[in-house]
Amino acid sequence: QVQLVESGGGLVQAGGSLRLSCAASGRTFSSYAMGWFRQAPGKEREFVGAIDWSGGFTLYADSVKGRFTISRDNAKNTVYLQMNSLKPEDTAVYYCAASTDYGRSVRYDYWGQGTQVTVSS
Repeated sequence: QVQLVESGGGLVQAGGSLRLSCAASGRTFSSYAMGWFRQAPGKEREFVGAIDWSGGFTLYADSVKGRFTISRDNAKNTVYLQMNSLKPEDTAVYYCAASTDYGRSVRYDYWGQGTQVTVSS
């Protein structure tokens, strides 16, 4: 069982930056690949990016590639989403999730409660 808690969301102007954190409970954090997803009002949840178990590999949605960076600190049981050059269309609730597999379309077994990111124009 893994519990995930996101933090770091807020209101930012277009072009600004935010860093989201996702803290995981339990001693098996390094056994999970981690993903970030987002859901805007009236839209389906979409994949943002993922990082493998050690942090050596990452992948991103085309819409955020070059602007967002995922990293993790297994000693702190935390995964991060650094978001730069934010756009109004990045406004959404952001979720972190844990999976035993690494990839874009794998099954994620555990989810956080989400944190709101709002980008003003």
